[in-house]
Amino acid sequence: MRVNLARRWACLILGGALLMPYMMVGVLVSGLTGQGAATLMMPAELGVFVAVLPVVALTGLFLPVRGLEVNAAQGLLGARVVTPPRQAYRSWQERRRTAAWFTLHLSVGGVVSGCTLAAVPFAVFTMAQPFVAGPTDVFGLRVATGWPEAAWALLGVVVLAALVAMAAGSGALLARLAPVLLGPTPGERLAAAEEHARTLAERNRLARELHDSVGHALSVVTLQAAAAGRVLDHDPATARTALAAIEQSARSALDDLDHVLGLLRRGETPPGQEASPGRETPPGRERGEPSGRERAASSGQEEDVPSGTRAPQTTLADLDRLVAASGARVRHEVGDLSGVPAVVSREAYRIAQEALTNAIRYGRGPVRLTVGVHDGELRLEVRNPIGTRTARPGGRGLTGMRERVRLLHGELEAGPLPPPADATGDGEGGEAAEGWWRVSARLPLRSGA
Repeated sequence: MRVNLARRWACLILGGALLMPYMMVGVLVSGLTGQGAATLMMPAELGVFVAVLPVVALTGLFLPVRGLEVNAAQGLLGARVVTPPRQAYRSWQERRRTAAWFTLHLSVGGVVSGCTLAAVPFAVFTMAQPFVAGPTDVFGLRVATGWPEAAWALLGVVVLAALVAMAAGSGALLARLAPVLLGPTPGERLAAAEEHARTLAERNRLARELHDSVGHALSVVTLQAAAAGRVLDHDPATARTALAAIEQSARSALDDLDHVLGLLRRGETPPGQEASPGRETPPGRERGEPSGRERAASSGQEEDVPSGTRAPQTTLADLDRLVAASGARVRHEVGDLSGVPAVVSREAYRIAQEALTNAIRYGRGPVRLTVGVHDGELRLEVRNPIGTRTARPGGRGLTGMRERVRLLHGELEAGPLPPPADATGDGEGGEAAEGWWRVSARLPLRSGA
């Protein structure tokens, strides 16, 4: 409590110190205009004190005093002031609130500072009366000294107690009003909420990208590595094919990681350290740091993408490569996709990639992939025998697919289906499938569809 009181008292003294230049100018103007003697005794210039408060308020409207006042309120008053977000310009709502706080701080601080300057010497003087020889003058009164005048010492104690109570009450008042006047305005809170929503949306998008691309690559790597291990001794050609698929999947995942890290680091380049014209450094890497494809090229592999550039984003045109790299038995039927917009094609590719990943991870037997355009919609369906392992219904993959479909105003259905009438097994050992899992997405080709 004593520490808080001392700090709050210091904050009030700071307000009085900030008020002093205004008082000095006011006293000088009052003296030059003949309204009074030019004295700098603040307690005696109550008229000047009242006259300078509008000037203080006007100053708070235009001077950038908010940061100073927020630091003082947090460090000295102990107020819990939410740090306002940085804005490109100051709104008038924020200016008015800052001006109100600045005026309140300086006026209350000026009164408490003046009382402190007057009350402390008075209390010391009166408490010394019993020990002073000879009569003295107090406010024009002739006061005798010695122990019979000990009542003056008691008055000094009362004045000190009143001063402490005034400082404590004023500090508590300012501490209560600081979060209201110095905290974020409704407009700033709305802007912060919108920025937070944009940040969350970006993070969710990056999480989907990592889950879909890197998760698929790791699933393919696991499947191909297991296949290569089984046939390495008696079928080296198949093992080499599996190893090549592993290399391609890992390289693609590394590029995707480079891309996502670049998005995360975007905007963190300090001022004055931008890349020089003509030699642009891709976001997410320091100058001289190789990309995923450059690291692959350094190991002796040929690439058709120039170093330092990002390969085009995958679309439905890359379905054949996706199926070939998966290592799974996929029966795919792809219709005419020439009229599919690029954004729909990219999101549909990611949906197909995630559905294929789940089929490889949890399913058994051949996967059936169908993509085509019907009645102004892109229809994508992936189905496979479920087998003995089932996907988690609350997994991130299904959530990511739903988010992508929702952003495009489409529809997604995912769930188990009864096996077809002609299904007698999954093709491996004649074991009967326990059912089928289907992912069906319908994406409108136009936003108004």
